[in-house]
Amino acid sequence: QKTHLKSVCLQYPLCRLLNSHCFCLLKNGMGLIIFFLCAYVPKTEAGHCKWAEVLKDLERIKSSKDIDVSLYTANADEDEECQELVIRCFFLETQVIIQECHIKNCSKTQDVWNIWKNLNETFEKKLTSTKSEKCKEC
Repeated sequence: QKTHLKSVCLQYPLCRLLNSHCFCLLKNGMGLIIFFLCAYVPKTEAGHCKWAEVLKDLERIKSSKDIDVSLYTANADEDEECQELVIRCFFLETQVIIQECHIKNCSKTQDVWNIWKNLNETFEKKLTSTKSEKCKEC
């Protein structure tokens, strides 16, 4: 059985991406790949991450013809305090992709499942969520 990343290392480069004009790239497949890569950028002390497995999953999903990867994307001008909510919305969208994969019996279900597990572990560790009146709901 394939192992999955123990924790998703979300850090400053991802925050910069969410605040930049590049965020609109998430509306296409290549932008989604960039998003995933930024989400998995390791912290210097995160030597336990299995990057080879993550990259394999990303490559498999990128080449898939049977997964619709048009996901929720926030506006490029989202407030800084809304970034966690944006990631949580993205997490919910991965659940939708998993359901679509089960219905369509797509070949990349395990790869999407691995990414979902990594995001899920990240949110399980953080018990509280910051919410703001400025942030849009998913």
